[in-house]
Amino acid sequence: MSTRSLEERIRDVEDRLEILNLVAAHPPGADTGATEYIRTAWVEDGVFDLGADKAMTGRENIATHVRIPAHQAAIDSGIGHFTGLPHIAIDGDTAIVTSYLQILVPQTQGEPVTVSNHGTSKGYRVHRMGANRWVLARTKDGWKIKSRVSRPIDSKEARKILSQGLEHAQGGRTG
Repeated sequence: MSTRSLEERIRDVEDRLEILNLVAAHPPGADTGATEYIRTAWVEDGVFDLGADKAMTGRENIATHVRIPAHQAAIDSGIGHFTGLPHIAIDGDTAIVTSYLQILVPQTQGEPVTVSNHGTSKGYRVHRMGANRWVLARTKDGWKIKSRVSRPIDSKEARKILSQGLEHAQGGRTG
């Protein structure tokens, strides 16, 4: 039996739903170049760290990155960001979210495949897969992204991100 009050348990459910929606909106936002949405998802001084000296600081820089010609070309070619179900650990007004993200791209080589009732295509392939650590902050306007670190899954840094997520499963408010 939980020692938390009904109000505390409802707040936990509401927090988790809001956080799930925030993380789940990243792929459609990135795949459509939705700068206005991205702007509302981040705190003013947010940091998005993709590694290899590729980091963006500040909500405006992060939001407008999806409008650069290279990203627009990726959108035009059919890129798809596909996220896995995240693990969420909430501690007061901070949440640590650990998730996987796949970058899917249209397969341009090979023979087309026909799937009954779904048409014919060459399909998609996984271009890249990464581990993500999101640090979220509760603000007066709801949960916002304070920082996000993404690393390729075949790196030591990715395994560290995933291990830290498990540590938060032990220590954070998880249920």
